[in-house]
Amino acid sequence: MKKTLLLWLLLLGFMGCAGPDFDLIIEGGTVIDGSGKDRFIADVGVKNGVIAEIGDLSEKSATERVDATGLVVAPGFIDIHSHATSGSFGDSDIAQRPDAESYVRQGVTTAMGGQDGSSTLDIGAFLDSLEVHPSAINIGLFIGHGSIRATVAGEDNLPVTAEQMSEMIQLVETAMFDGAFGLSSGLEYTPGAFADTAELVELAKPVAAKNGLYISHIRDEGGRLLESVGEVIEVGRGSDARVQITHHKLIGKSRWGGAAASLALLDEAGAEGIDAASDQYPYTASSTGLTILFPNWSKDGGFEALVQRLNDPETRQQIRSEVIEHINIERGADPATIVAARCDFDASFNGKSLADILADRSLPVTVEGAADVAIELVSAGSCSGVFHSMSPDDVETIMLHARTGISSDGGIPAMNEGVPHPRNYGAFARVLAYYVREKGVLTLEQAIYKMTSLPAKQLNLKDRGKLSAGMVADITLFDPSTIQDQAKFGDPHHYATGVHSVWVSGISVLKSNVMVGNRPGKGLKHAKN
Repeated sequence: MKKTLLLWLLLLGFMGCAGPDFDLIIEGGTVIDGSGKDRFIADVGVKNGVIAEIGDLSEKSATERVDATGLVVAPGFIDIHSHATSGSFGDSDIAQRPDAESYVRQGVTTAMGGQDGSSTLDIGAFLDSLEVHPSAINIGLFIGHGSIRATVAGEDNLPVTAEQMSEMIQLVETAMFDGAFGLSSGLEYTPGAFADTAELVELAKPVAAKNGLYISHIRDEGGRLLESVGEVIEVGRGSDARVQITHHKLIGKSRWGGAAASLALLDEAGAEGIDAASDQYPYTASSTGLTILFPNWSKDGGFEALVQRLNDPETRQQIRSEVIEHINIERGADPATIVAARCDFDASFNGKSLADILADRSLPVTVEGAADVAIELVSAGSCSGVFHSMSPDDVETIMLHARTGISSDGGIPAMNEGVPHPRNYGAFARVLAYYVREKGVLTLEQAIYKMTSLPAKQLNLKDRGKLSAGMVADITLFDPSTIQDQAKFGDPHHYATGVHSVWVSGISVLKSNVMVGNRPGKGLKHAKN
């Protein structure tokens, strides 16, 4: 009897020391789980960085309880096209600004770098650096085709040799082994533009072997949009890789209204058994370097070769004529649609359109004059730019497609430096504020699906993107009635508002609208199967 009593006392003592049921309970919130299914009211319990239970947890204990009444509890948003990793290990946005506040305040908990064909070639080392110097959000990487090609074959417009192709394939295989989520290409940029489809197919095969993703900034987002989308589908067909059109758009005012035809190609590919999707940022303006106005032949050999060509009067005149043609056709013959976002050699140009610069000089605002200003700026070192060239209706058409996810194509900008695209601060919040709440283009469930489960599926990211037991506790808590992008064109340096709290692996990074300072983000590695 005494032994039995002693055992019961020991058991009760053990139970009393077992601690609370959960580390965190988010209680009474409107759960939108990322699957696309209808919302419901429930509590979310987190234990050891993982979602442990969803339901009525009112009788359960927790170290911390957060009242989510009237708020939406959603999976942390996944940015499948990010420039947070642009630059070298120490110079990238995420290294310089590891709190990633511009992302956290939108509810983003994971960002995928190495986009548009540009990346570090040492994926493993970059991911390892995040273990030593962690950030507030998770980071994953693609290996960039353009970076591979430039390293192995240079920046000249030449076909690669068999030996070079073998070396390039080996770099992709190594990257996939080290955790890359796939291969990115930037076919509107050099040297990626110099590759043919067959080269891309061969490089995508080791991606397919690891169930990775080929994600492409296509060759032409204007007059050859359908041909360019078709090429990405052909890469999927030839390599068996899953493929994605990134920042899907249609530029050129004369073409507005034609975006549906490119979506039909994705549907046809899907019917054939090719896994083809797209992503999109929710704006009618794009952003890239001013050299996008220049013909690819002029950039053969790299930027310095372009500048040398501009110093030759005859070649400069030929380049000028093609820049004029580009502005006329792709930019609606309107110099006001082309804005210098950041010119490191002269900040006085920042935020000014080519029309503004001409007007400041009391010169006629003409396409020819705009071409001359563009050549001047590029010759001086070039600038990043913002280009207003898309139709609001086409943006909505692409957004509504079942296989279109949401991305930012932005990074983690330094506050008050330059006049960058507002997508760096507001892409995800803008979808929820403008396209859900104000316009009703998407339901809240549809929007969150496009920000969570859909990109997670494309990335083969199996433990994130949904609120369910066993998933990593990357969680966003926001007010659907007040969430708002505050960044505007010409005045972009404002954080989004309306996100209440954010957890990454169950650790708070934003609490009651205050940045906590924790950096629990992981360097994510793609599963090797």
